[in-house]
Amino acid sequence: MSVSATSSSATSSGAAAEGDTQARAANPFGTMLVRAGSLVWLWPALLTLGLGLYKANTPLLWADELATWNAANRSPHQLYDMLRHVDAVTGLYYYLIHYWTAAFGHSLLVIRIPTVLAMAGAAAFVALTGRKLFGTRTGLVAGVLFALIPSVSRYAQEVRGYAFVVFFAAAATYLLMRALERPTTWPWVLYTVALLGAGSFHMIALVFLAPHALVTAWRWWTTRDKRLLIGFPAAVLAGLLPLVPLALEGQKQVGRQLNWLAKPSLEDVPTVFWHGLYGSQAISLGMLALAVLPLAWARGRRHAVELGLVAVLPIALLWIISQGQTSYFIDRYMLFTLPAWAVLAGAGLTALRPRALTAGGLILVLLLGSHEQLALRQKFSHTEWDGAAAAAVIAKGYQPGDGLVPLRNGNAILSGVVSAVDFYLPKQDKLKDVFVAESAVDRGDLYPQMCTDLAACLGDTKRVWVVTIGWWDPFNGFSPEEKKVLTSAFPKKTVTQVPNAVVTLLER
Repeated sequence: MSVSATSSSATSSGAAAEGDTQARAANPFGTMLVRAGSLVWLWPALLTLGLGLYKANTPLLWADELATWNAANRSPHQLYDMLRHVDAVTGLYYYLIHYWTAAFGHSLLVIRIPTVLAMAGAAAFVALTGRKLFGTRTGLVAGVLFALIPSVSRYAQEVRGYAFVVFFAAAATYLLMRALERPTTWPWVLYTVALLGAGSFHMIALVFLAPHALVTAWRWWTTRDKRLLIGFPAAVLAGLLPLVPLALEGQKQVGRQLNWLAKPSLEDVPTVFWHGLYGSQAISLGMLALAVLPLAWARGRRHAVELGLVAVLPIALLWIISQGQTSYFIDRYMLFTLPAWAVLAGAGLTALRPRALTAGGLILVLLLGSHEQLALRQKFSHTEWDGAAAAAVIAKGYQPGDGLVPLRNGNAILSGVVSAVDFYLPKQDKLKDVFVAESAVDRGDLYPQMCTDLAACLGDTKRVWVVTIGWWDPFNGFSPEEKKVLTSAFPKKTVTQVPNAVVTLLER
């Protein structure tokens, strides 16, 4: 090329660049839209974050959240000792909360922030997946739909590891789609990390590997790219091998931890499970209707089928598996399917014409879920009794040397009473659990070893606080022997009623 030609080309390029700059300056709104499109993941993440933080400090902790506190409040060594006997598959989350509360405290808001952040991250991956498969508008709409699902906010404010499972599952699906398009080393490495994260927080979630394998096989069948036959199995193997010890330990404990779950019937799927998955009957039906629409497209149908497998197959497989000796079929265990459902519903909503229907659909979802969104942020949305009020009564009348007799009666749910008092009571107020022969910490368990000789364990304790669930009966749920020992040793009692609980101070 001659010097003059080069100069002419450079001049033309410069003029074009100057023209683009002038066009952007003349249309700043268009520039803003381009930038917003490149950050399509940010807006759903911020919306989910805001909804998750809104009144996160209001709902009282329920039994499962109190179990998290019971475990996370131990030393790392004590926690490890407990995990050898129970809840091994939840151990990573317990350690996370242990170090988080050690650094930032254990107020209701602080203890819920990690799951709020995890759910916001999941919303980001929902938007990225929608953009990759169906375009920017679908990515944004899918992310917003995800944020507006009531159960997303509910479990963003849950002190359990489910939000992290949703995050890693959403990340795994997005990273798989990237790896299938560019099957080089790094996409598969990131996919491996996502698998490891999902399995570490909830082993059951790894059932999504079945649809992932089918999607990979379909892509290989259409492209004949041999790298897919190497990359996917290698990534899965690398992700699963570190989880083998955890899986073996969890299998030993599964009978104890999940024996309360009943074998599901087909009728349970539409009547109980599906509505519970979304936290709203109206939204669950609306999302299902929207998710089916992309299957009618000629364009994009393959992606719709792929995501349909990711959304549907884990539910079907877990239902089948739960027909065996152990059931795993409960809505909160399947929250990790919501990202795929949200992307499908987002694709369906953005396909409607005129385009104003998309905005109308989002507003309708917001309105349909508004009642549930408000309800789940109420004080008693997680539990029916006020552990904070019970602890406040004890704190007001506390004296050093006081004992505690919480309602247990062999009920795993009601055994959360002692953890509730421990959580809400000021740290300096220490109560002796008088009917306990060996503490849960010393046993390396969630539950203590109870005394067989109640009077001997009671000893010369001068005052005890009795906490029961219910109304006005200080000994509701206690055994006749427990009631006899307490009433004979402590003739004086002061009864205080708090919402659905009774706090009684017994004195000699």
